[in-house]
Amino acid sequence: MFYPILLAAATVYGAPAVAGAPSPSPLIGSWAVDTARLTMPPEARPKSVTITYDDVGGGKWRTNVEVVLPDGKKVQAISTYVPDGSATPVEGNLEADVVATRLPEPGVMVTALALGGVPGSMRTYTVAADGKTMTETVVYFKSGGVPAMRTNHFNRVR
Repeated sequence: MFYPILLAAATVYGAPAVAGAPSPSPLIGSWAVDTARLTMPPEARPKSVTITYDDVGGGKWRTNVEVVLPDGKKVQAISTYVPDGSATPVEGNLEADVVATRLPEPGVMVTALALGGVPGSMRTYTVAADGKTMTETVVYFKSGGVPAMRTNHFNRVR
């Protein structure tokens, strides 16, 4: 259940520049999930989930998702992409092997995940106006194809 959180971050992109000097996207930086607010039993929650978004130049971004599982094992997923909505491979394969991401407006990112050609979840990340917190709205499907949603909360680390 927490793997969706991992790649929930598997793709984040920069916002368009404003008139004048370009300013970095409010998404850029590292974000830690508030594990106490995860909608799963405490014993099943990961010890930590950190998503880092970096602008690597040339219009490309890199997303690195690091998770420390309840047993202490560390897992990671990395993707480097252009935030234009095109499909990009994910290294580490936590819950997806391909992702597509687009930035509809500054501070908002929409990501679609798939694994083995099968659609996974859709995620919308929204940075708060103060830039200190971010929410992730995850749209996924339960058994029988029943749609469901959950919200995860992140705090800025850097």
